[in-house]
Amino acid sequence: MRVDEIERFVAEIHGTLTEKRGVYSVELAVAERRAFLSKKKLTYCARFRIDDEKKEVRFTEMLKESGSGAYSSSDDLGPGVGFRKETYKAGLGPRGGSIEEQSRLFGVQYSYAFDFSKVRAFVENETTNAGYAFTYQITPLGL
Repeated sequence: MRVDEIERFVAEIHGTLTEKRGVYSVELAVAERRAFLSKKKLTYCARFRIDDEKKEVRFTEMLKESGSGAYSSSDDLGPGVGFRKETYKAGLGPRGGSIEEQSRLFGVQYSYAFDFSKVRAFVENETTNAGYAFTYQITPLGL
């Protein structure tokens, strides 16, 4: 299967494609929120593995939110005021579920018009054109 077409598509939508130990990752910033001394960013992440022996591509996707900014160890912003950075994934905790469910949850906090199904559809199309089977997984386990 040719990955160069997927790489070209990802570059067109201003994303990045990386490969680590046979797992390809697509990342694309979808939305960003700024408030006084804080910033949160929503990122679309897709991962897939090409199994040439089974002629199969296993694919998963999720939304990831990361943020940084001011925090306080007390309610009155007195001693202990500082900055922190945190990252959490929407696919491993209480915000689990399909990408559609994650999008609805994050749609309350963020305003974005990214159609995540375009990435899945493109990878699925390239997979079937190469004669491989396409398997969609909700979780990244078993990639």
